[in-house]
Amino acid sequence: MTAGPFYTPDSPRRSSLVEPGSKAERLVLVGLVISPRCKPVANALLDFWHCDEAGDYDNRGFRYRGHVLADAQGRYSLETIVPGEYPGRTRHIHVKVRPPGGRILTTQLYFPDEPGNRSDGIYRRELTMQVAPKRGQRDAKFDFVVAG
Repeated sequence: MTAGPFYTPDSPRRSSLVEPGSKAERLVLVGLVISPRCKPVANALLDFWHCDEAGDYDNRGFRYRGHVLADAQGRYSLETIVPGEYPGRTRHIHVKVRPPGGRILTTQLYFPDEPGNRSDGIYRRELTMQVAPKRGQRDAKFDFVVAG
């Protein structure tokens, strides 16, 4: 998928994108980066960005932008918020996954049961995260398959 008009390169490395003072619902996203042969892809870089709770992107800085590295077993974890929506799009999170020495996968992750999923022409069901509410936050899971 396209990175869209709001991608900013060179995001900071940080496992939490939660901004000070945000009252938005928290989201904890975890998963694996694996090869087509189901082997872990260690040290893959996952660059995430999304809009704030009001549906606005920060195009001057790095609010709700950052990257993490997968560990030796291909595991990654990110704490952020449930992003808002903006006109014409369903709720989503952008991500670029770059395995060491490999090609970059650019895609978007979607939330299940969002009313906007039906009308968003970019939405793809296979990119829907597994999401479950848990103690005041949503826990989400998504595994990436990349050539590593």
